Amino acid sequence: MFFVALVLVFYFFLFRGNDQWKVKLATLSYTKPFRFKTQDGLPFTDKDMLGKVCVVEYFFTNCKGICPRMNTNMKTIFEQFKDEPNFLILSHTCDPDRDTVARLKVYSDSLKVDTKKWIFLTGRKDSLYAIARSAYLLDDPKNNVQKIEDQFLHTQFFALVDKNGKVRGQIYDGLKADELEKLKIDIRALLIEKASSSNFVNGIFSNNP
Repeated sequence: MFFVALVLVFYFFLFRGNDQWKVKLATLSYTKPFRFKTQDGLPFTDKDMLGKVCVVEYFFTNCKGICPRMNTNMKTIFEQFKDEPNFLILSHTCDPDRDTVARLKVYSDSLKVDTKKWIFLTGRKDSLYAIARSAYLLDDPKNNVQKIEDQFLHTQFFALVDKNGKVRGQIYDGLKADELEKLKIDIRALLIEKASSSNFVNGIFSNNP
């Protein structure tokens, strides 16, 4: 009994002050280097995600189908976490030919949100689509074999990225109430987790667990 107690005390002091003992959300993927522009015409890269918990989506401003419903639901997430200093929403356009910086600015203004916390991104179509598929898992990577001008990404799913650039939890359906509630719980869990500098290499996310 003495040695059992000794081992328990050892592990208590070993893990005290960190969260390594907790059950954690699954790691699905890792973000990749990118460079896009915000609704204000400013550059935004993967480095700007460092230390932030990010919810990621793809939409387009003139969508008459699922996008308005997605962003209505996304706004409930924004309202709940907008005061968290380490929280961001990243909304990428899947129609960059029409969704210019100016167009995204008009759209973001119409939502009346803080665009320092909910950021709208545009860039090259091939880069936007590649990161959606290879990093965020929001579309089938096999679709990359098509000519880029023939592609159109239209997805209702959200990805959740932790402070270390890992895609965590699950891919959430932005139209289902139960999955949105699960997303909120998982955001809260990741906000509590500490960022680990060991997952970064020269300021760029490492692709190693």
